[in-house]
Parts: sequence; C-alpha cells; structure tokens
Amino acid sequence: MIEFDVKIKAGDLYDYMLRHTYNSPAGILGSGVGAVMVVAGAMQGKWLFVILGAILLLYLPWSLWIRSSRQVLSNPAFAKPLHYCMDEEGVSVSQDEQTQKLSWADMYKAVSTGKSIILYTSKVNACIFPKRDLKDKSMQVIRMICTHMDASKVKIRQ
Repeated sequence: MIEFDVKIKAGDLYDYMLRHTYNSPAGILGSGVGAVMVVAGAMQGKWLFVILGAILLLYLPWSLWIRSSRQVLSNPAFAKPLHYCMDEEGVSVSQDEQTQKLSWADMYKAVSTGKSIILYTSKVNACIFPKRDLKDKSMQVIRMICTHMDASKVKIRQ
C-alpha cells in the first residue's frame, strides 16, 4: 500500500491540460495549421498569415493557462490536499470525510509529463500526481500502476 497527499496548483492543472489537449486530434490539427501558416506566410512574405498563425499557436496555451487558474480558484476540491491510497484493489482518494474508491480495472490509461504522473479514470477525467508531492514515492507509484494496469494503457517515461 502506498499513501500520499497531493495539492493541485494551477501549474499542475495546466500541465495536465496541455498534455491532454496537444495529444488530441484537435490540438494536433490546430498546432499544425498554425505552424503551416507561419512558415508559408514567412516564405511568401505574407505577414498577415504569419501573424494569424502565431495567434493560432499562442491562443491555445494561453487559454488553457487562464482556464486552469480559474478552475483551481473556483473549485473547492482544489483548496485542500487530496489523500491518495494505492493498493492491490485500486486507488482511493479522500478529502475531508469523503472517500472515493477506483478499481484498477476501471482505469483508462496512465501517462507522465515532466511534472506529473497522470492516471486517467475516463477519456477526460484524471488523477494528477505532481512529482513534487510524490517525492521519494514516485517509483513506487509507477511500479504500482505498471503492475496493476495493462501494459498497453501505460505510457510513463522517467
């Protein structure tokens, strides 16, 4: 059994949103179109395309930062630390007197970023484990995830 506490900050939520968005078809398409507009506009001397492409490239990360900051400030769940407990059955998350148990079979996928380990509970919902909060338990958490989830669902790099 592994227990740890996590305090989600705006930067943690932003990290999750960036990874989630830029690994979706819409995020990839938007970035590709923006990059093509910048390159093609620069090659042809059409600065309007360069500006529009740059706006397209910069809008998404900026809007995600604003959204993550607002969400952390407005959602009471982010005001206090979340307590996680991982065992052979699954993952329990608790805060105050509320506890939710998630079984390993219900987990959608597990990924990592430079700052977090992200355990998806559905296509869009996830448990975010900032590495700064895991400290020395990071490897134990990764081992637990890899042991209990199908290898095809785990994309964690170290």
